[in-house]
Amino acid sequence: MPTETRRRGGPPRHLASRLLVGSVLAAFVVFFVLPVLWLLLAATKTDQQLVHDSPLSFGSWDALSANWQALTAFQDDIVLVWLRNSAVYSVLALVITLCLAVPAGYALAMTEFRGRRALLVATLVVMLMPNATLVVPLFLELNAVRLIGTMWSVVLPYAFYPFGVYLTYIYFSTAVPRDLLAAARIDGCSEFGVFRHVALPLATPVVALVGFFSFVANWTNYFLPYVMLPESEQMPIQVGVGSLLSNVPSFNPTAGSLAVERPQLALATLVAITPVLVVFLFAQRFLVSGMLAGATKE
Repeated sequence: MPTETRRRGGPPRHLASRLLVGSVLAAFVVFFVLPVLWLLLAATKTDQQLVHDSPLSFGSWDALSANWQALTAFQDDIVLVWLRNSAVYSVLALVITLCLAVPAGYALAMTEFRGRRALLVATLVVMLMPNATLVVPLFLELNAVRLIGTMWSVVLPYAFYPFGVYLTYIYFSTAVPRDLLAAARIDGCSEFGVFRHVALPLATPVVALVGFFSFVANWTNYFLPYVMLPESEQMPIQVGVGSLLSNVPSFNPTAGSLAVERPQLALATLVAITPVLVVFLFAQRFLVSGMLAGATKE
């Protein structure tokens, strides 16, 4: 019977969908997984091994240790200073972002006032603008108050995070029952008390989501600190890796005696992305719940 034939052979449409999924996964492996694997293995090789050996071969633990020692010895452990700077800038800006974005999103979602719609539109417009377009006006503003060359020239623009405001606005608008907040007001809670004791505990998933996105955006930002911080000791790790690139003879033939080899540059890149991976692993549960929060409304 035709039905039995289909069951035995399998529908052609189902086979085509499997081939499509397999092709997509194969392309993902080629374009994303293999470069990361190459980067991991490159840090375990000498410069000669990196050129002549198989791209996906493992070097040695001794070469990895030697690359780490050479990297940390570069300009008196400047790499560790860059890591510390990135941590200070990102964490300080993250704290300010959470203190401002979450209450702002709550206020936009729960209150009606003149200019609310215009403020929402402005938040969306700024959120959609590329960060590079804002660097020049930010530079002029911060230069007017003489903050260029200080950590606040990076922290304050980092702390302005309209995407976090919009995320919390969407969450409070859809996932927090207004009747629950009204009951707290009837019981004598002030508006700040309602936010502090009722709304904020319910918003833990979206607060974690905003915190993660803000931290990643702060940690990976390159152009803003490159413009605002002229001194090498003030650079975050992303700008520092860019300066290391200019000291690799393969990419810059004019590199001086303090040259950096390619495996050390690969190791510096791994060091730069490790904190983001660690934060992602610890925050993964909150990220999933935060992304699903507000997807359905009771």
